[in-house]
Amino acid sequence: MIARTWRGSTTPAKAGDYSSHFTREVVPSLKRIAGHKGAYLLRRETGGKVEFLAVTLWDSIETIRKFSGPDPEVAHIEPEGRAALIEFDEFARNYEIVCDTISVPSA
Repeated sequence: MIARTWRGSTTPAKAGDYSSHFTREVVPSLKRIAGHKGAYLLRRETGGKVEFLAVTLWDSIETIRKFSGPDPEVAHIEPEGRAALIEFDEFARNYEIVCDTISVPSA
């Protein structure tokens, strides 16, 4: 499984706009892609800004390309998402999951 991460930030006043966009637009879009395994939107306040970290789960890099296009390292940010953010990464990071606490039996 692959975990894809991406980061963006905004003002506290616009944080709800980005959260709503992610919930209303991004999540349904992701759910329609076969091989998408889940998503998290993490939030933290830091330095007067609100930072978001999106973590999406995929069965393979090939599946990520169905979302991102041919280069899985390029971030896919829709215009409504861009409008809610003051800064964001133009790239995404993709990590192979080598261990998780869900599938590893307890000792």
